[in-house]
Amino acid sequence: MSEIIPHWLQKQASVSPERLALETPEGTKMTFRDLHEAVDASACRLASLGVRRGSRVAVLSHNSVEMVVLVHALSYIGATLILLNTRLTVAEWSFQLQDSEAELLLAAAKYEQQAKATPVALQTIEMLHEQPPQEYTCCTELRLDDVFSIIYTSGTTGNPKGVAHTYGNHWWSAIGSALNLGLSQEDKWLSPLPMFHVGGLSTIFKSAIYGMPLYVTQGFDEEIVQTAITKHGVTIVSVVTVMLQRLLRLQEKDGITYPDTFRCMLLGGGPAPLHLLEEAKTNAIPVFQSYGMTETASQIVTLSPEDSIRKLGSAGKALVPAQLRIMTSTGLAKPDEAGEIQVKGPMITKGYYRNPEATGAAFQEGWLATGDIGYTDREGYLYVLDRRKDLIISGGENIYPAEVEGVLASHPAINEAAVIGQTDTQWGAVPVAFLVKDKEISIEDLQAYCQERLARYKIPKYWHWVDGLPRNASNKLMRYKLQQKLEEGNA
Repeated sequence: MSEIIPHWLQKQASVSPERLALETPEGTKMTFRDLHEAVDASACRLASLGVRRGSRVAVLSHNSVEMVVLVHALSYIGATLILLNTRLTVAEWSFQLQDSEAELLLAAAKYEQQAKATPVALQTIEMLHEQPPQEYTCCTELRLDDVFSIIYTSGTTGNPKGVAHTYGNHWWSAIGSALNLGLSQEDKWLSPLPMFHVGGLSTIFKSAIYGMPLYVTQGFDEEIVQTAITKHGVTIVSVVTVMLQRLLRLQEKDGITYPDTFRCMLLGGGPAPLHLLEEAKTNAIPVFQSYGMTETASQIVTLSPEDSIRKLGSAGKALVPAQLRIMTSTGLAKPDEAGEIQVKGPMITKGYYRNPEATGAAFQEGWLATGDIGYTDREGYLYVLDRRKDLIISGGENIYPAEVEGVLASHPAINEAAVIGQTDTQWGAVPVAFLVKDKEISIEDLQAYCQERLARYKIPKYWHWVDGLPRNASNKLMRYKLQQKLEEGNA
């Protein structure tokens, strides 16, 4: 029998109606009572569009208060939420809409023209308030086994896969995070990550489950984030590496320190260069590295506060309801031996929507094979090396691009660095660097810099200066686009 709990937002509106639920840089503030009333009104208008329990509704929007309201409103009705990445093409949206069997697309007005070309009925979010309200049966309870959201993976090869998350996945992700980071009555969480990705979406649920205000920004702007920390009481911010870099530069330019009330810069999105973590430590920014993916409903491994300095560079240990292991081709890895990261726990998806083959390939006796490479030290702390698909094998030696990128990015003349493999007749593959510079520097100087810090086989054999690196909506590096440039001869 499936476990059932009261609806988390309705519960907060009942026990803490006057507590702050949402805040924006523009000055909007909503209590949990205000939010519940807005969600209920939105659900009434969705019902007039024919949305019922079991309906599949896609949302195409940037971060906004309206998007938060819509997410909760669909759960009030018992519909399934399909989240679309705003940076995709009409063809990519169309595939995901058809694959997920979406019946309605709710799009922000700025995407209306492109959205009209998709094969699904369209309603703009801004015009939803003009719909006449209609009574509906509100879901006052949540069945934790029920699927609520579907988020598509990036699909770097082949078609993307729809990761189906249950209410239980989101619930246990929030509980695991709280057991690791702790909770404070003063907490206020800012996530500039897109809400159509799981990292941003998870904060919507955490806010309702914890009774914690969410500081909602349309996207990442370092000035807005810094102001939110220094003047508006934000205590936790979710970031990826490039965001942390920009915040550090701004902090140094303005000559400020963060207040003692700021307690966590939660860093995800892949391995971070050690020099960046050390710089944050010098600047008294409490950075907690984490590891997770769409399939794990956000973070599943996080470095605990007490270990943030002692284990600098580690992603930490698996959250309390989760398990972690490293597997090699011969079995369970020994301490400090690299292999594939595998995870298990109640926050992990049960599978990919309408794709039993992919589900079967990803799971081994309940363990999710992540495709990421890492190792655990003798105390069980995880160190993430790289994506398996990004690994460069050169002359039988393993080269982890993230390690080389970290060295290159630590040079004061380099703004950003990306490393990929290029086929080589002698070595099988060799590393190639793509660099964004802050000031002039020669390749010879960079090579000399690398020779002091990297084994010879890890030093890039080819170098390309670029104006910027391709990143997705979460600011994660898309190495496959650089690979395409190489293959097309455009590098």
